[in-house]
Amino acid sequence: MLLPDTLIWLGLVFLGIAVGSYGTMIGVGGGFVLVPALLFLYPNDPPDVVTSISLAVVFFNALSGTLAYVRQRRVDYLAANSFALATMPGAVLGALTTSLIPRRAFAAGFAVLLICVSTLIMLRPTPRAATRVTRRGEVTRQITDASGDTYVYSYDLRLGVILSLVVGFLASLLGVGGGIIHVPMMVLVLHFPAHLATATSQYVLVITSLTGTVAHLLSGQYSTGYGRSLALAVGVLIGAQLGAKLSTRLQGATLVRLLGLALAAVAVRLIVTAIRG
Repeated sequence: MLLPDTLIWLGLVFLGIAVGSYGTMIGVGGGFVLVPALLFLYPNDPPDVVTSISLAVVFFNALSGTLAYVRQRRVDYLAANSFALATMPGAVLGALTTSLIPRRAFAAGFAVLLICVSTLIMLRPTPRAATRVTRRGEVTRQITDASGDTYVYSYDLRLGVILSLVVGFLASLLGVGGGIIHVPMMVLVLHFPAHLATATSQYVLVITSLTGTVAHLLSGQYSTGYGRSLALAVGVLIGAQLGAKLSTRLQGATLVRLLGLALAAVAVRLIVTAIRG
């Protein structure tokens, strides 16, 4: 019995490494991959247990990835702190209105939107930032990372805060990681450089996922998930470091296209959920 149990725990660690690498590389928590995997591996587990395990793993993934991106000096702290605080009331509102909105119709409609966004960024992965003129009310940022690359860009901080409220709401309502919505928002709407968008998104995820994890702990939903959470956490702590390192070797357009694939995967999952009811 020892060998099969050992193989199961090792399998969870390697699953965590894969989730952490891909999730950190594109600036999302990896929950969009982890939740379907856990539902497949543990079909008898209640959804709240699977969600609580995934959220805890997302926190450790985001924490490890953020530490790596901080060392790379790619986090925009002004945006990160502002957006993180804004997602919190949105997440609370999403939790309170979950039972009031027809989930199947909403999930299907949101899936169509994700497919459209995915198609857009796959076809045009980099916005035409060079022709933009800084508008009134925008803040201009200049960040030089540890490799010596300098990024100069402008964005409307107030618009980012408002959009982050929406991100928090949608993430809570649909049970998807906020990063999967936040990164394309920062790239397409706020015109962040892709490398800074993914790094800043990881920072935001640390705060939002920690808030959710504490809520699940207080509600007692980790009663059967501590061991699996720990094994997966070990994996994502390693994988996040690998993902952050890999991101430095990829062009911004490649990172955005990888994000487009992730968006399409989430859309498929939402459609399947809507069909099954």
